[in-house]
Amino acid sequence: MSKIIDVDLVVIGAGPAGLAAAIAAAESGVEKILLVERQEELGGILLQCIHNGFGLRYFKEELTGPEYAQRFIDQLVRHPQIMVKTETMVVEITADRRVATTNATEGLVYYQARAIILAMGCRERPRGAINIPGTRPAGIYTAGSIQHLMNIEGYLPGREAVILGSGDIGLIMARRLTLEGLRVQAVLELMPYSNGLNRNVTQCLEDYNIPLYLSHTVVEIIGEKRIEGVKAAPVDENLKPIFEKSFNLSCDTLILSVGLIPENELSLMAGVELDPITGGPVVDSFYQTTVAGIFACGNVAHVHDLVDDVSEESKVAGRAAAAYLAGKTAAQEQLRFKAGRNIRSIVPQSVSIDLPTTIYLRARFPERNATLHVGNGKARQRVVSPGETIHYVVKPEDLKGNSGFVPVSLEGGQVND
Repeated sequence: MSKIIDVDLVVIGAGPAGLAAAIAAAESGVEKILLVERQEELGGILLQCIHNGFGLRYFKEELTGPEYAQRFIDQLVRHPQIMVKTETMVVEITADRRVATTNATEGLVYYQARAIILAMGCRERPRGAINIPGTRPAGIYTAGSIQHLMNIEGYLPGREAVILGSGDIGLIMARRLTLEGLRVQAVLELMPYSNGLNRNVTQCLEDYNIPLYLSHTVVEIIGEKRIEGVKAAPVDENLKPIFEKSFNLSCDTLILSVGLIPENELSLMAGVELDPITGGPVVDSFYQTTVAGIFACGNVAHVHDLVDDVSEESKVAGRAAAAYLAGKTAAQEQLRFKAGRNIRSIVPQSVSIDLPTTIYLRARFPERNATLHVGNGKARQRVVSPGETIHYVVKPEDLKGNSGFVPVSLEGGQVND
């Protein structure tokens, strides 16, 4: 085995989560921090997100993705204790916090960390995950790959596009393609509601007269060497296509925006428990996973709507890792949440009974004028959508009288038509 280098903290991933976590840990007194990034530059997915709309909550001003990332990259200069390694891949981590990295200049290097923060982000769900029938021609892309192709490489993918799925990246790329002169024939969404932010539906589709077909999907891909079109069809209440109502849409580009999957192969190596709903690690109020000394934040923990939330959450993880290293994290009683009516996911999955904790929830279906119940606490929710995160600050008094599990539910709402 190669020489093992001792460090206090290893942060895996230098996107918005990793940057915020490393800086927060450094500001909290951690002395030897290794920040590892597999790409050439820091910033993660933000570098290809050249549209604005970032930072409204965190910086109180509107920024593009690269501008948002640069704010954190500039802060790294003030923290010489953070050692940055780009073009470096983490190939293994263990439960005792040994991290194996490799790059072209150093080869295989092992680090023994006292704590680890997982910030690897997420990947897109590809065509193979949704089983679209038909041929396998050129011209089928995920929304993120199209975004990279256009915004970083400077290539146009085609002239006519159909977008399957209404995730935020797909909605944003519908606008981007239109601005670059492509005709977006339609956005098809399997569910009876959009999976993106309402503001993106308005700003990216309605403002550009791009049709959104809810409860529709692609049932066949047409074309041999290059895609020539797709066959679309509505779906019934069981999400089964109604083939007799199918229709053709011509296109030379099909873009898939059908969901994101937290990148947790490394987490599994270390024995971290994953939440089957979010796909990310089970974490507590301090974003510590079920393996002591290993923390998780950002999209590797759960898929976020806004990068501002990623930064806030990652600061919590960075400070908690620093407290863990300083031996200041006395064992605190944690209560697990139990999802009730119209609650799909809850992060963190458990909460400390002694301090306020911001939790992030997603609903199963849209509704209006519901009341969110968290233990003894409650909050009115005027509009609830599966595409938008619900924030709630759990206070110690919300948990009094609860033992074992804290019930969470949305009650009394009117289901949207």
